[in-house]
Amino acid sequence: MEKLGEGAYGRVYKGRNHLTGELVALKEIKLDPDEGAPSTAIREISLLKELNHRSVIKLCDVVHTDASLTVVFEYMDQDLYTYIHHGIPVPVIKSFMFQLLDGLAYCHNHRIIHRDLKPHNLLVNNSGFLKLADFGLARSMGVPCHSLSNSIVTLSYRPPDISLGSCNYSYSLDMWSVGCIMAELFTGSPIFYGKNTEEQLQKVYRVLGTPNEEIWPGMTQMPNYRPSFSSYPLQSMQQIFPCLDPLAQDLLGRMLQYNPAARISAQEAMEHPFLDDCNPKKNL
Repeated sequence: MEKLGEGAYGRVYKGRNHLTGELVALKEIKLDPDEGAPSTAIREISLLKELNHRSVIKLCDVVHTDASLTVVFEYMDQDLYTYIHHGIPVPVIKSFMFQLLDGLAYCHNHRIIHRDLKPHNLLVNNSGFLKLADFGLARSMGVPCHSLSNSIVTLSYRPPDISLGSCNYSYSLDMWSVGCIMAELFTGSPIFYGKNTEEQLQKVYRVLGTPNEEIWPGMTQMPNYRPSFSSYPLQSMQQIFPCLDPLAQDLLGRMLQYNPAARISAQEAMEHPFLDDCNPKKNL
């Protein structure tokens, strides 16, 4: 029906399913004559075939020809990045956060790490539903691997342990990204924006304070750690976001923990009092 956008691997179109009348999004990927389909497309298709959840984008079909691979998804009106710049009321922020955590908890329970959570990869429709999308960098933790890649997660949403070179991570990686997204929903812009890895770390340290071995055991042993990093005083969420509800400050603080082992899980975050209004279990 119309072209929606264009990325590194191809174009996205809006279409209609002739059998059901439903709108769909068609991601058309041009195939390399020698290498075939990009590994990210193959990974996304294989993972989404295993997932079926209200807060995860639905894979409807895959059409393969000699020249292209067309992946058919359910249609969503826009991404969260576009939505953020219009200003979002707190009740809507709570709704989006609960849906994001709901979908992420489902993925984690199925042993899948998304590894690239950011507003561009979260889709929303005009009815207020949010869905996780773009699983090109996602990975199944059920597949044995001695060393995971740290060339993941868009810089502004990348946890410090990955920036410091860690290849030993798990589901807590996604939770740092969720914390960054939650902060952006309130502020309207990324809270940690750097042009490269070193600048990114400095931005995080400047906002949260420079970590030490006491709050993050083992950080000085990481491959990219350098003692020459600037030192900033540690700050609480109340100091960083004084205008936020104390419950919002608490949830943010539990996600934006330097020590990956100390970060709250997606399932635990769904149960946090800040999101009680959206939790059907607490509104019976």
